[in-house]
Amino acid sequence: MLVHFTIGLFLVAVLFDILATLYRQDSSFVFKLPIGRESLYDVGWWNLVAAAGMTFLTVAVGFFELFLARVPEGTSAWGLSAYDTMLLHGLGGVLLLTFIVLLAIWRGLQRYIWRRGQGAQVQWSYLLTTILVVGLMLVQGELGGQLGYEFGIHNTTVNDLQQPRN
Repeated sequence: MLVHFTIGLFLVAVLFDILATLYRQDSSFVFKLPIGRESLYDVGWWNLVAAAGMTFLTVAVGFFELFLARVPEGTSAWGLSAYDTMLLHGLGGVLLLTFIVLLAIWRGLQRYIWRRGQGAQVQWSYLLTTILVVGLMLVQGELGGQLGYEFGIHNTTVNDLQQPRN
């Protein structure tokens, strides 16, 4: 479940940065709650900081699980062996960790130095990059799903279903 928390934090960060960038004026929103651009950017920033921190733990736990896994036979829907899928999933985790940390640094520089006092805290290039990282996250999630569902790695239910009944 740790991996889902990391994904959720990152997606909320991206969503709120996009909403804040598109939000042009301070006004009341639903039920007359005073919501300003700055508040939306704050939610995006702190979720990204939390995602960057949690991703270290997520990748560490992922590698721990990787070393414990028994590599089964067969191929995935993408035609990859379990070993290749595990290798790509591990590499994807490290890449995502690197990208999320770099995005947090980039976002922090925009927030506190480059765009301080401006209406928009983030650049469009930053937002487009975060969307590309979300795409990489989708591929990473598919590989993880293949490991759990198709190969039954660390998934007791799938392993039980694949065992012949006596």
